[in-house]
This record gives sequence, C-alpha cells and structure tokens, in this order.
Amino acid sequence: MIKIAQPNIQKEERQAVVNVLKSEMITQGPVVQEFEKAFASFCGTKYAIAVNNGTAALHVALYAAGIKKGDEVITTPFTFAATANSIIMQGAKPVFVDIQPDDFNINPVQIEEKITSNTKAILPIDLYGQMYDVESVKKIAQKHNLKIIEDACQAHGAEYKQKKAGSFGDMGCFSFYATKNMTTGEGGMVVTDDEKKAELAKRFRHHGQSEQTRYQYFDLGYNYRMTDIAAAIGIQQLKKIDGFNKKRILNAQLLTEGLREINGLITPTVNNNNKHVFHQYTIKVAKEFKISRDELQQYLKGKGIGSSVFYPKPLHLHPYYGDLGYKNGDFPISEKLSQEVLSLPVHPLLSKNDIKLIIKTIKEI
Repeated sequence: MIKIAQPNIQKEERQAVVNVLKSEMITQGPVVQEFEKAFASFCGTKYAIAVNNGTAALHVALYAAGIKKGDEVITTPFTFAATANSIIMQGAKPVFVDIQPDDFNINPVQIEEKITSNTKAILPIDLYGQMYDVESVKKIAQKHNLKIIEDACQAHGAEYKQKKAGSFGDMGCFSFYATKNMTTGEGGMVVTDDEKKAELAKRFRHHGQSEQTRYQYFDLGYNYRMTDIAAAIGIQQLKKIDGFNKKRILNAQLLTEGLREINGLITPTVNNNNKHVFHQYTIKVAKEFKISRDELQQYLKGKGIGSSVFYPKPLHLHPYYGDLGYKNGDFPISEKLSQEVLSLPVHPLLSKNDIKLIIKTIKEI
C-alpha cells in the first residue's frame, strides 16, 4: 500500500528521545527551550513558544493578540476545524470569507466586505503548504488596524519572496502532528517578533503564570506545555526539514509532469514568489474527468494507493457552526472544491517507482 502520509522517524530521533528519558527531565525543560530557539531561527522570528499541539498554538496566539469575547476574526471555511474552533474557544466569532479557486487560500477581495467594528484580526491559512496572498492581506490589515494571525500549520518552510511562513503576521502558528512536513508526534509552535506577545503566550500555556514568577497567576491559562520528549524529536526533524521539503517538491513536480495533460484533472498551482512545500499534493477532479472524485479515490484504494479528501465539507455546512447563520451557497468556491479535491501521496518516503505507479494507475482510467 502506498500511504497518503508517513512520518519519517529515524535513529536520530529515537536516540534523542532515549537521551531525554535518561536525563529524567521529561516535561517542559531545557530541550524545549533549545527547540524553541532553533525554530525561531528557522522562521526568522525573534521568539518561538512551544505548545502541545497546533490547536493550542492557534488558541495561544489569539489570546496573546488580545482577541476576546465579542470580537470577530475573519478566516475561511475551507480548513480543518481547529482554525475556527480556536477562535470560538477564545469567546470570539469566526467570520468566514470564500477562498480563491487556484490556491485554496483566503480571497482578499472579500475580506473588506466582512469587516465590522467588532473585527479584530484576520486569520489566513497557508493551506496544503502554500502561503496566502501576503501583500493584499497585509494592506487590508494595516488599513483597518487589524492583527494577522497566520495559520501555518501545514506550511513548515514555505516561503513568500524568500521569507518563511509564520513570520509575516503578528503571530504565526504551526502544528507538528504526525502527518505534517515535520513532526514531534503531537505538538505546536507559536512564532512572533513581539516580546510582549511572546510573554503572554508563555503565560497562557502555563496556567496563566509567568515562568519568572511561578505560582503568581496573571490570567486564565491552560496546560499547553510541550514535553522535552516531543521537543527532542522536533530538534532532529528540524535539522532534516529542508531535505524533506525538497523531496516533497520534487515528488510534486513529477506528479504534475505525469498528470497535467489528463482532461478533467487539474494539478496544483504554485503562485509567483511562493515556495510551496506540498504538505498535500491536491488535485481537482472536474466533471470532464471520466469518473467522479469519489470513484477515483475508491479506484486508487483498490490498486493499493492511498488518497484523502481535505476537506469533504466546508465548516459553515457542519451543524456545529449553525449558530453562525451561514447556509449552503454562501461560499460557492469552497463548496464546489470540497466536491473536487483529492490529495495524492507526496511525502518524502515515496520512491520514484511509487510516483510512476500513481501516474500510471490514474492514466489507465
């Protein structure tokens, strides 16, 4: 079976974990601090704050950015639930706008239409490993005095004009879930250049107490700490991330070369000035293709090739978000693409023969 995703854990990661276990300092400690310093350097930011998952990273960033009950945060419905849930967790309201059909990211043209006196931030998503339209979103944010909190959970090492994802807004958020471009098993990171926001983030992950004055609680906080075990894996993965991404990009190029001439099958777009790191290689299966997207997925499964749909239903159509007042037809691009997208294997453990088999199998249809 060719898997849709596969973590690349080698002897270096295993030995790093053993070293932490032998040290007997396994909760948040010196290895977490080492990982934070290395990741901040990687992103080109002054600060990095490690947490226990990507959802926590988003929640921490929203808190540190001053988002509170009654505020509105603009984002898209074409994403994983954590993006919107973290806004709700902070007592704020997610306000959706549609995506662009080519890169699956937030459509800046529609943002200003949704800005109200309650709008406090924009939360763009670097979906599938490609950055959002940075310049357009920044202009809007500056014009209306809004924060930008970047959901870079799928974009480790992605770039716009040779500057890393996560470093463009007030805060950037990453996930280190097992299927991400680099992993700690579970884990997350918040990056920022703002010292005050970094301090607030550190408090929020640690029950509201400062790490300088323990047992003095300044605000409500959570237990969002990362363990040294996870950080040890992260340090080793960070050393390899450029190589992982290089292989993903190569695999994506091979897939595109093999699939782009197939009628009704639309390969991914890479925008100008962007380095797309292909957390997912996502095609669109249009009506001109010989079979439907779901039929293609089942066909591939029968041939031993994994694939996934990210995401089969935009958030605004899930019952949980019904109180937001959205309905079918409100975001036509998101709704249309949710019926067309299919992510194919692109991870760095694929061989060239795996890529050839994927292309051959689809061409046979």
